[in-house]
Amino acid sequence: MANLRDIRKRIASVQSTEQITRTMEMVSTAKIRRALDRSVQSEPYKAALTDVMLTVAQDAEVVGNNPMLKRRDEVKRGLVIAVASDRGLAGGFNVAVARTAEKIMRGWERDGATAEVITCGRKVSEYFRHHPNLAMHFEGSSADPNFEDARMIASYVCDAYREGNLDRVEIVYHHARNRVDQDLRAEHLLPLDLESVQLAHGPRKNENEGPRRVSSSFRFVPSAEHVLGELVPSYILTVIHQALIDSAAAEQGARRKAMHSATENANTIVATLTRTYNRVRQASITTEINEIVGGASALEEQ
Repeated sequence: MANLRDIRKRIASVQSTEQITRTMEMVSTAKIRRALDRSVQSEPYKAALTDVMLTVAQDAEVVGNNPMLKRRDEVKRGLVIAVASDRGLAGGFNVAVARTAEKIMRGWERDGATAEVITCGRKVSEYFRHHPNLAMHFEGSSADPNFEDARMIASYVCDAYREGNLDRVEIVYHHARNRVDQDLRAEHLLPLDLESVQLAHGPRKNENEGPRRVSSSFRFVPSAEHVLGELVPSYILTVIHQALIDSAAAEQGARRKAMHSATENANTIVATLTRTYNRVRQASITTEINEIVGGASALEEQ
């Protein structure tokens, strides 16, 4: 059985850890609101851009001429954009993204395709550090995403797809449903499926309201085809940037949840160790009393 000194040291160590986890929980709680507000504020722009794109895409001939909307018969080269965190201590937040991205890539490779990956976040970048087809990696801005990173990713993806160097693009990230819950999402990005976009975009206010289309009486200059050619890359850029912002909010929620659980576990351990300490101390006192009584009895017999 451990002695009293070892138990006291163990209790002090766990209490120190508990103070750290509680502080991190409080910091994450403070950051969640701002991160969620940023995510909510960016949604109207994405919704408006989608409305306009769907309106322009009503013309089947215009859609058929856009290279970003053309499906390839065979996937020879695919790309996964994995969005995670720069820091750990967030439960399975980073591991879930990395493993899901790896699962998608292995599926392509089993079919004879080449799989590329773009990583956002230090943890997922370290996971794929030695991957032969790591196209790009971004670190240091997972908690506060910047638009320039999203622009670089979107530019690479759109150019590669237009040139035929990519046949399919997926993005994996966590969606912050609220301050507590996060959903892991693996979304299809390219080729752009307008029907799927329309279904994902609506209904918005209630179950009977579908996605709104802007009036089709507009005349597009120089042409609807040209306008759609500008809108699709902008839509891809917006989706990627929204995923980065959404992941940042989800990261704080996941870290808060992990630190809250760690704090509760530390309190449980301290309570268990305290009971053990009291039992050992009581046993030690009882032993000392027995020794004193035994010694006194021995003296009386003499």
